Amino acid sequence: MKKIILFLVLTFSTTMFAQHSLVNFQHLRHLTETIQMSGDSVDIIHVYANYPLYEWVDAKESGPEGIACVDDAGRAAVVYLRHYELTKNQESLARARSLLKFILKMQADDGEFYNFIFADHSINKDGKTSFKSFGWWASRGVWSLSLGYRIFKDVDSSFAVRLRNGVERALPHVANLLIQYGKTREINSYKIPQWLMYESGADATTELLLGLIEYYSITNDMKVAKYIKQLCDGLMLMQDGDAKKFPYGAHRSWQTMWHMWGNSQTQVLASAGKVLHDKKMIASAEQEAQWFYSRLLIEGLFKEMDISVPSKKITYEQIAYGIRPMVVGLLRLYDATGKEEYLTMAGLTASWFFGNNILRSPMYDSTTGRGFDGIRDSVTMNKNSGAESTIEALYTLVEIEQYQKAKQYLNYIKISQGIRGTELFATFKNSKGEEITIVCDSKAQGIKILNSKALKHPK
Repeated sequence: MKKIILFLVLTFSTTMFAQHSLVNFQHLRHLTETIQMSGDSVDIIHVYANYPLYEWVDAKESGPEGIACVDDAGRAAVVYLRHYELTKNQESLARARSLLKFILKMQADDGEFYNFIFADHSINKDGKTSFKSFGWWASRGVWSLSLGYRIFKDVDSSFAVRLRNGVERALPHVANLLIQYGKTREINSYKIPQWLMYESGADATTELLLGLIEYYSITNDMKVAKYIKQLCDGLMLMQDGDAKKFPYGAHRSWQTMWHMWGNSQTQVLASAGKVLHDKKMIASAEQEAQWFYSRLLIEGLFKEMDISVPSKKITYEQIAYGIRPMVVGLLRLYDATGKEEYLTMAGLTASWFFGNNILRSPMYDSTTGRGFDGIRDSVTMNKNSGAESTIEALYTLVEIEQYQKAKQYLNYIKISQGIRGTELFATFKNSKGEEITIVCDSKAQGIKILNSKALKHPK
């Protein structure tokens, strides 16, 4: 039975990849609603859509939250902006503009952000996932406004000024974080930097940094360059292990915890290192990719762990928001280094969306544009398709389709894995019978990529 399922998945994937593009905004458009807000027309993204009808569902997990939020609008704006930049699709530019107008409405005069709106389109100012602050939703707000400024600067200068003003209002809050620069504390002998968001929230800080990097790339503002460097210093302080030592170069997410979702340190450090010509940042990103990402590909994905108590590792739930940081991080590493093994690793990681997972089930449907909400356990798929999963899937594909070397591995499935001496390895196969093997060799201090024309397995 397993062989039949594997054959069907591989055949389905090969047929699907014959299409010109896997990016389909149909479901994201379904989640989008145009509303009037403070005298202007803006777009919002509804938070959830549940199987089987996929009608809009409000957010209620943390008390009354609302129907739409900056978290999702910001991410969607980034995807549309990148899609426009790479394809010049005018509809994507227009949708990004409407989402950015909503994000601007959600920014307070002091530069902080609210997150949710209620069904009557009023702002949720008191909810614990929405109160005015400079945290997760502010990070995504700054990211989208910064990228928007870079893109609209050459398209609509007056709108670009509004976006730049939004970023400038937020910068004093970055400066406030960095008042603590250099201060650390210890938890179970691990150093904890105090100048990141939430006093060690490397995960949330990465999304802020993605915005600062975009902003610096167009303004060359040396003050922002300093912010980027100091925040990246905090990320690198939370990296532990090496080729032989656990946790093999992983960047912690918060305190002593590592979790797969939203851990964009490799993406940030590769991008920042390239822009700032900082080899140390790129080396830190490479260390995580070479030793930790390779192990995830070979041994299997998992959700989270406390690296001070690794025996309590949690495997599920696995979600799109965990895959995108790895994939785009590997792509940015290729951009920074020119090393093609990162394209191969990016393609094999992204193949999770097309059946290379524990369920052997596609987690993205290119015919509808739905990104499914995750893998609940070893036998159960979450068939709901909310904003986060759909947007993160689309973001992954918008980026990876620019690299044919990576895209060609989206229809590969892992068929075996093993260990031989100091080598960990896994072999992946497509429906044509072509195989590729990834070898992580701690003794050789590097990874090897072997294809079916060379050796199928390490000797």
